[in-house]
Amino acid sequence: MLIVRKCSVKSEFYDKNATVYRDSEVVQKGYVIYFHGGGLLYGDREDLPQLHLTTFTKAGYTIVAYDYPLAPATKLDGIMDDVISSINDFRKQLEPADDPNLPVFLFGRSAGAYLALIASVHPELTIKPAGIISFYGYGFLTDRWFEAESKYYNTLPKVPETCISNVPSQPHGSGDLETHFSLYVYARQTGKWKDLIYEGREKYFFSKYSLRLADKLPCPLLAAHSSGDSDVPFAEFLELCSRYSPERFIAVSDEHDFDRHEDDPFTDKLLTSSVEFMNKAVSQQH
Repeated sequence: MLIVRKCSVKSEFYDKNATVYRDSEVVQKGYVIYFHGGGLLYGDREDLPQLHLTTFTKAGYTIVAYDYPLAPATKLDGIMDDVISSINDFRKQLEPADDPNLPVFLFGRSAGAYLALIASVHPELTIKPAGIISFYGYGFLTDRWFEAESKYYNTLPKVPETCISNVPSQPHGSGDLETHFSLYVYARQTGKWKDLIYEGREKYFFSKYSLRLADKLPCPLLAAHSSGDSDVPFAEFLELCSRYSPERFIAVSDEHDFDRHEDDPFTDKLLTSSVEFMNKAVSQQH
């Protein structure tokens, strides 16, 4: 039986929450700390499809899904500080009967996977993850795509710059599609995405908020991507694989978040591969 519990998380500058999912009828094997996608500009911690929740929790993994503050109200430095705090302190969201010593996995989709990857090599991370699961994530490893006008997003109706004023200027941890998605479309249409999420010198963006200086990751990685991804180039995935030799999962699709289709055979295969990846990591710790 799936149990869903919402928790208020201490934060000094925004209303922060977490949602914990677990199956009360199975023995727990580990914890999955989850960060949602949305280009750091939109999205919600409760965006995981039901199939994902059921598959992971029935396999014995408790999911802890966190808010993080969205840009442009909060820039990358503040976002990463918040993410690191969530991971380091995640045991505060557990129940007294939970085993705090079980393995911990970092999981994200798109921008959430980016946050998980950057967090894994962050000098202030105090938890060593047992593995990272990246669904169509990135590390800003290849040039231009994130600073150039997107061919795909420019097939959509033009979004005016005034969209920036439609989102809150104060730190907030949730941005729904109606109010925030247009901001991401604007960012990609104009090539101003990096300007909206980061403020500072170019060299610090690449040294602190990309994987370009990370020769290795602290744990195994499962990386999934679609062959025709219209949002994050397949070349970015290939560079991630070249550097870190992850377990690869490639879906033959033109969609970015292909796994949102719960009846797609690739989705079922990807979730099965993810559970097998975690099970293998858990077995190696014993």
